Amino acid sequence: MKNLAPQIFRQRLLMEGLFSIRLDQQALAAYMTGLAGHLGLRAYGLPAIYSPSGLGKEENQGYDAFLPLIDSGIAAYVWSSAHFFSIVIYTCARFNVDAAVRFTQEFFAATEVATMEF
Repeated sequence: MKNLAPQIFRQRLLMEGLFSIRLDQQALAAYMTGLAGHLGLRAYGLPAIYSPSGLGKEENQGYDAFLPLIDSGIAAYVWSSAHFFSIVIYTCARFNVDAAVRFTQEFFAATEVATMEF
């Protein structure tokens, strides 16, 4: 991908995994604020978490969430019946990728996690 703004530092991490915890809105909010704090990223609001509440396909039910950071944000998508998550950290501040992955794997008691930096 061509870097159209080389003067702007961006760090991006995609983490996808299979979770084995009971996950609800409160747990997802605790994860997002906990991850930001663990990485030294500063939030300027609370996590916004939405659930389609029966709209759409049954297999796609779960949560969509976003935590605004001073230097960008964390987005999370959860498929409840598949016990699958997809999380993107996008920030203009440096963070430790290994720490993000470890925190996520431990929080979700993830049986498997795949990651990609871009």
